[in-house]
Amino acid sequence: MSRRTSRPLGTAAPRITPASPCPCGLPAAYGECCGRFHSGSAAAPTCEALMRSRYAAFVVQDAAYLLRTWHPETRPPGVDFDPSMRWVGLDIQDTTEGSAFHSTGTVTFRAHYTDDGRPDSLHEKSRFVRHEGAWVYATAVFVD
Repeated sequence: MSRRTSRPLGTAAPRITPASPCPCGLPAAYGECCGRFHSGSAAAPTCEALMRSRYAAFVVQDAAYLLRTWHPETRPPGVDFDPSMRWVGLDIQDTTEGSAFHSTGTVTFRAHYTDDGRPDSLHEKSRFVRHEGAWVYATAVFVD
């Protein structure tokens, strides 16, 4: 996701523990799912796994992971988070390529959020590429 937002200092991310359900929507605990990618103990094996882990990074407000998994040619200087926004669900709609046997891939998804309590969603087709052997987010096209 390419949405950049701002957050005042001192605003805490939602409390998610390793035992919490993973925000990416897969039926696993955060520590066994996206948390291992965030911690650096594993790398996302597919572009869909990277997409899910980046969504989860927005939920837990892990700016370092988002920047680390952003292609250097399109990476912003920083990521800030809007304190009125809460990510509440992810629907993967389509993937193309993006496996261990590919060098590029796309993921089309809808990420649901509330902004000051009002529900909304971000519909995007993200493009991923391999950079130095790892999947990274490159660009996006907003679907609507």
